[in-house]
Amino acid sequence: MKLKTLIGEYPVTKQFLTRGERFDFAQFQGNVSTMFKRVVRNLEFDVAEMAMMTYLVAKAHGKPYRLLPFVVLARFQHPYLVFDVTRNPSLTPEQLAGKRVGVRSYSVTTGAWIRSILMEDHGVDLSRIKWITFEEPHVAEFRDPPNVQRAPAGKAIDAMLAAGELDAAIMGAIPRDAKLRPLIRDPEAAGRRWTEKNRAIQLNHLVSVKSTVSKAAADEVYGLLLESKKAAGDPPMLPHGLEANRRNLEVAIECAYKQNMIPRRFTVEELFE
Repeated sequence: MKLKTLIGEYPVTKQFLTRGERFDFAQFQGNVSTMFKRVVRNLEFDVAEMAMMTYLVAKAHGKPYRLLPFVVLARFQHPYLVFDVTRNPSLTPEQLAGKRVGVRSYSVTTGAWIRSILMEDHGVDLSRIKWITFEEPHVAEFRDPPNVQRAPAGKAIDAMLAAGELDAAIMGAIPRDAKLRPLIRDPEAAGRRWTEKNRAIQLNHLVSVKSTVSKAAADEVYGLLLESKKAAGDPPMLPHGLEANRRNLEVAIECAYKQNMIPRRFTVEELFE
């Protein structure tokens, strides 16, 4: 039987996605993240790309998936927290207490990384920010903290930011609007400092397999992914292998744990069991 598979198209997965004789690839429009609810709620995929924080929360709630040590997306999140410079040009991360910050959903990976950066590097008390969300969490069992509020129905994050109904927002893509600028000044330099401090990169999406997938089949999937990555020229900042990702995963686990997204610190090995 073909393995039912959800994988987005990236340079490192382009060749993998040609293997239709082995995999039943899900068809979807837009960003693959729109499908993650189906992964962790319906459990309908044997092989699935999954966001880092979605995976950790899913594991905390007993969802039957294990990771493969294959990264399809990693990036520094610093540029994705933006504000309208025409409204409050002097706003800084340290001034976010009492402010309204939009994010697609509280438990999304970019949001979690940004909150960790605010907490660890800027001394921000996350509980003093009013977080405005626009979607349910991927994992149905996850509960937002009490300082999270759902935006009114029909409202969009970019429109609320433009109208001054939000003081800042965590975006899924860097806005092209010149009025919207990173709240963390010189985000590239901030990303380099973060790497030096944490000796890690910020993982976004990895590949997972359902617990019903045999080790032999999972090894085959992993091997084909490695071949696909090699065909793409082994792009940088996409490490593969457990040891190559150990520190990255430890930092991701700590990020989730410190924000009470998971009840305990998982070991790295647990993620692959």
